[in-house]
Amino acid sequence: MKRVVVKVGTGVLTSEDGTLSAEALSRLVAAIADLKEAGLGVVLVSSGAVGAGISALGLDQYPEDVKSRQAAAAVGQCRLMHAYQNLFRGFEQNVAQLLLTASDLASEKRSQYIQDTFERLLEESSIIPIINENDSVAVEELKFGDNDMLSARVADLIKADLLVLLTSVDGVKDEGGELIASAASVAEVVKHVDGSKGRFSIGGMATKLEAVQYALDHGVETIIANGDAPEGLKDFVKGEGVGTRFRIEKNH
Repeated sequence: MKRVVVKVGTGVLTSEDGTLSAEALSRLVAAIADLKEAGLGVVLVSSGAVGAGISALGLDQYPEDVKSRQAAAAVGQCRLMHAYQNLFRGFEQNVAQLLLTASDLASEKRSQYIQDTFERLLEESSIIPIINENDSVAVEELKFGDNDMLSARVADLIKADLLVLLTSVDGVKDEGGELIASAASVAEVVKHVDGSKGRFSIGGMATKLEAVQYALDHGVETIIANGDAPEGLKDFVKGEGVGTRFRIEKNH
């Protein structure tokens, strides 16, 4: 059974005010359900917990202080999973939640326990494991990181065939604005990263390329693509679709 890890960023799942987008969630769930229907093992790494909890704290924008972000994440994770559960139920799928921190995967013993849990969940054709960093307690991860590297670590842990990073752009573009459809290494595209180009800043791209490098080093083909068109996931599995695909060299 082919295994795919799909990571979706906060920018894909939330509206401009930082709250969850029902439309974005619905389209993503439908696309994931299509992969399951095709017989693939799918793990979803989902951001969006903080955005989902904003309104419960009486806020109208993404909180700047760590305490409020942690509190929003604590409330929002429940809301996020409830939304996923309701949507996936329409496709006769159940959801399983795993909240992880970097320390969980740093320990060989704990990492093995997590791997065993994944293996058992992936045996079931009607369960979608949904992963997020435990943002309500993982202060350093919440402040400096995101789910890009987590998704790469999970992809390695379950020996995934493909990692798809869904973000707010089509992929990596060259200096002329043309999409780089395929690359054999991060080194081939890193020179094209320009921090002045809109929402996808050098910081955001840097974390993605670090995650891509980790995945490639561990034998996992990786794609950076636009989360506004999640229906393209089925094409990525076939070796097609619009995005930047980082190939695994045959002599890897």
